[in-house]
Amino acid sequence: MNGKIALIGAGSGMFSLNLVRDLCLAPGLSGMEVCLMDIDPERLDGIHRFCVRYAAEVGAPLSVTKTLSRAEALAGASFVVHTALAASHAKLREGWAIAERLGYRFGGSLQILHDEAFWINFHQFRLMEDILLDIRRICPSAWYLVVANPVVTGITYLKRKYPDSNIVGMCHGFGAIYRLADLLGLPKDGISFESIGVNHFVFLNRFLFKGEDAYPLLDRWIREKSEAHFAKVWYSDFEGPMVVDLYRKYGLWPVGDTATPGGGSWPWWYHTDDETAEAWREKPIEGYLGYFGWVESQAKRIREASARSDLRLTEEFPPQASGEPVVPLIEALHAGVERVVIVNILNDAEYVPGLPRDFAVEIPALCSAKGIQGIRCNPLPRQILSFVHRDKIAPCEMELAAFEQGSYDLLLAMVMMDPFTRSERQARELLDAILALEWNGAMREHYRREPLR
Repeated sequence: MNGKIALIGAGSGMFSLNLVRDLCLAPGLSGMEVCLMDIDPERLDGIHRFCVRYAAEVGAPLSVTKTLSRAEALAGASFVVHTALAASHAKLREGWAIAERLGYRFGGSLQILHDEAFWINFHQFRLMEDILLDIRRICPSAWYLVVANPVVTGITYLKRKYPDSNIVGMCHGFGAIYRLADLLGLPKDGISFESIGVNHFVFLNRFLFKGEDAYPLLDRWIREKSEAHFAKVWYSDFEGPMVVDLYRKYGLWPVGDTATPGGGSWPWWYHTDDETAEAWREKPIEGYLGYFGWVESQAKRIREASARSDLRLTEEFPPQASGEPVVPLIEALHAGVERVVIVNILNDAEYVPGLPRDFAVEIPALCSAKGIQGIRCNPLPRQILSFVHRDKIAPCEMELAAFEQGSYDLLLAMVMMDPFTRSERQARELLDAILALEWNGAMREHYRREPLR
């Protein structure tokens, strides 16, 4: 079946490998073209060589092309996958250093000491919109799959502004439920679940094994085995003491990134000082730095493997499904392979009762050649909804209002919402220092302060 997938930001390497590997294992997408696009020619050439060889080794009838031109990548595309980061990890860390100097801490600081920091989000919003405008001009019927963060605010912003475009956000955080099942000794094919909320703030609303409630099995593991588990795993673990404590207190298990470094290590009160964080075995900064290091090591591994003609790539990177939901969604939409996929879409049909209808939610959806149809979920407990509204939706809405209006004061208000902000002076110092960064001229101009009247 013919079709074209444009991958924007292909030079990152690992995601490109996972996409091509999953496509090789998707019979419904045989004959597809994958066009790798990046602005870095060296990284692009390396991942292109790798993916061409990998598809050949697997024997998949897959065409892998490359380009430095976004317009060329989009021409004829049925799907556009966005993995690109408009501002580098180095710029993210530069802002983090300023925030730490001013008293901000990792853990629950979701728009500052997190990889969805507001100075990165600004550049991502602009890039997301630029790509979508190109899609509307070049391949208007294509699906735009946003994988790069910030998924929740990005999808909310784009879908509110361009309701007639095919836009969906994707995240693999729900895969931690399978990790939890392994820990409990439950076969993957025996579990079913309802994982819902907003991206990076998601809870296990239903958890079944062979049709029966599996939460009692989790309770037994906590009673009998959790302490031994805590003793042998690293800090900020998916099933660490903080996550267990949150479940005990509020009644639902935080899924995947929700309470780990990938989601900002919510909530803040486990991170108020070094002694408290240590007591809960929390070191989110080490989790972040470890992840960045892993990404770089994987990119290096891919580059080195692609340079060795004597190496079979499939031995180094076996042809196994990555667990990413992108290719399963594409296969459902393009080939009509009907399946349920976890997606991020507007809550316009109140798929999650109690959350705003014009805000992006992460939910299961029935996906097929007919499109994406969200599945109405069971209500979340009121205590969980309260946290979602206060700690995730409220600052996201303030950030979007600031971006849309170009308002310095609203952006300052968002910084004031951070749990580690102690005064307006502190918040202003942070915001002004971020805006003054040499490379941040576009953001400085966008949020120019109006003179006092």
